[in-house]
Formats: sequence, structure tokens, C-alpha cells
Amino acid sequence: MKKTFLMAGLALLAFGAQAQMLKAAQVPAVVKATFKTQYPTVTSNTWAKEHGNYEAGFTLKGATMSALINPAGELVEKETDMAATKLPAAVRATLARDYKAYKVTEAATIVSAAGVTTYEAELSKAGKKHDVLFNADGTLAKK
Repeated sequence: MKKTFLMAGLALLAFGAQAQMLKAAQVPAVVKATFKTQYPTVTSNTWAKEHGNYEAGFTLKGATMSALINPAGELVEKETDMAATKLPAAVRATLARDYKAYKVTEAATIVSAAGVTTYEAELSKAGKKHDVLFNADGTLAKK
């Protein structure tokens, strides 16, 4: 039961309102094969389609994660949720300076297929949320 609630929560956190939830049968075999190759020990995950790619949400070693895989089966990026307090000091400083009126509701580390690491902060103000990406030095990154 606890695992079911965890996966449901993971799905809500990882995919947000813009993603379309999918059944495993709706995901191309090549996408599922890439996921299995990348994460062979993961036995349970959710699927969503986001901006033409497939996103697998899962938990690995206690961390909430997602992997974005394109329709050709190529890993685009992987994301690991983290506490906002674990963001790099330069990112936290930029948030404190430039986003004073916002609350950080979620944070994550994103690693692209090329190995480039960025940090995502989900910001909330007056009930509206949006994501901002940063480089480790606190500068804004482009996705």
C-alpha cells in the first residue's frame, strides 16, 4: 500500500499538469528497452508522454527520479528530486536575491545525455507555479 501511494505521489510530482499519463502498453518497446538498460534494478515505474518524449517516473535507492527518453529510444535526460536546501550555494543565493517573493516548492538535479548538469527550482507565487533552470554557478540555464 505504501509503495502504491509513493508511486502515485511520484507521478504527480514528476509529471505535472502538462504530461499525459500512459499505460506501459502505450509506450514503444524501444523506449522501455532503453529504460530497462539504464535502470535494470527498477521493478516499478510510471509512464507519461511529455512534449513528444516518454518520461518514466520511479524510485531508486530512496530517491525520486525520472528519465526522459525520446521516441527513438535515446535517453534525453535524467532528473533526481532533492530538497531545496541541497541546491548549490550559488543557486540558493540567486533564488534569495532574484526570487524573494517566490517560494521554492520543489528542486531537482537534471543531467542531460551529454552529461551537462543543471538544477531546477519550482517556484510558487500566488498559487501559480513555474520552473527555473540554473547552472551550478547560479546563472540561468536554457533547457
